[in-house]
Amino acid sequence: MKQTLFEAKYLRLVRDGRWEWVERVNSTGIVVVLAVTDDGRAVLVEQHRAAVGRRVLDLPAGLAGDEGEEALEAAAARELHEEAGYEAAVFERIVDVAPSPGLSAEVTTLFRARGLRKTGPGGGDASEGIAVHEVPVAELDAFIAGRLAKGVLADAKLYAGLYFLER
Repeated sequence: MKQTLFEAKYLRLVRDGRWEWVERVNSTGIVVVLAVTDDGRAVLVEQHRAAVGRRVLDLPAGLAGDEGEEALEAAAARELHEEAGYEAAVFERIVDVAPSPGLSAEVTTLFRARGLRKTGPGGGDASEGIAVHEVPVAELDAFIAGRLAKGVLADAKLYAGLYFLER
């Protein structure tokens, strides 16, 4: 029988039998956006992540429903604009994945964004310090390797998204 061991503002620690995991509080899902401009540049974001104490390279992503009821596609559109400064004509739902099923109940929904239009600066809010990278698809491997060599971590969602880049 599932029981709550601890609950904070954003997370809940639960147990069922011998299994323990974390759940998000006040969220209906996680979205990640694979966005490539019409001229072939992949849109990546990079920010400091306190849990690992380093900057992390990723695709635009975030919580759905953390500020009230919100459809996943609407959250994907919001996150793409907030983090990277882009709007898209079309969002295609690609796949749901469990990024860390031994630790978390999170399910992440990957969207592909098409028909991009730059409409803002991106960068997230003042607390996030997000850097936006627009990298030609042909140069992604070298770019990622260069960031890793500088001590930046790559989020697994980045690799999951890139798997679908040519599919």
